[in-house]
Amino acid sequence: MQLGACLPLLVLQLLAKCWGTCLYCFPTKAKSVTEKNLTICFSEKSGADLEKLTRASLINTACTILEMGKSWVPPMAESLKLVVDSEGEEQFFRAARSKSGVILLAPHIGNWEIFGFHLCDKLKSTWLYQPPKFELLDKLITKTRSRAGIEMVPTNRTGVSTVLGALKRGEVVGILPDQIPSLEGGRFTPFFGEPAFTMTLVSKLVQKTQAKVFCGFAKRLPDANGYKVIVEEAMSDIYSKDINKSLLALNKTIEKTILMSIEQYSWEYKRFRLRPDGTRFY
Repeated sequence: MQLGACLPLLVLQLLAKCWGTCLYCFPTKAKSVTEKNLTICFSEKSGADLEKLTRASLINTACTILEMGKSWVPPMAESLKLVVDSEGEEQFFRAARSKSGVILLAPHIGNWEIFGFHLCDKLKSTWLYQPPKFELLDKLITKTRSRAGIEMVPTNRTGVSTVLGALKRGEVVGILPDQIPSLEGGRFTPFFGEPAFTMTLVSKLVQKTQAKVFCGFAKRLPDANGYKVIVEEAMSDIYSKDINKSLLALNKTIEKTILMSIEQYSWEYKRFRLRPDGTRFY
């Protein structure tokens, strides 16, 4: 990470291109999962298009890992300089100033670290995360993300209680909405037409507060020219009292974000690991 923080973004992304190409050319687990996910979500695409997407996705996955140092190690001002353009943030900041509370959804697409840092800079925010089993990595994550004034809380009852309190105080709460929740915290809901075990937390938080929901990402620009932050309000049905309608709107919102840059989504994540019939997909 220290080395990655020092190297130019262009060099990191060239290295990622080599690494991602190796992941594609050999029978890696990352390639296998990526191919399965893309095939099930975009069955209408030709085999050639899916192969092209698979390779591009693996390169972007490598970019996300190699760019981690750029996000975590330098002073925050240096990391934020990587954002050279934005779209929709005026509406987000207007909602944040209204003090009704904001839920910011950050799916695993583009550079989600930079996305959160950029929008929450100078804002009081609390982010839910799944603590890694490796204790030193957990300490590193909480230390680096707290540079932006972000409070990190684990995805347990205490953490949920903390974010609920933050929303009721009119603050910003960050959630990665495409992670697989615990068995009691999710329902099967279509994601690109395929049943995916989807967290109910966002919908339940909306029902208990007056919070607005936004979703977006930091899009990786061509030729290592930095990132463009794109954010917009979630689909209106996410505020529905009908939990199934709300969950469908959540996934449709994530889909809309992904379609802005399909290859930059982390398709190697086992999103369909749980199946309604109990069978194994991976």
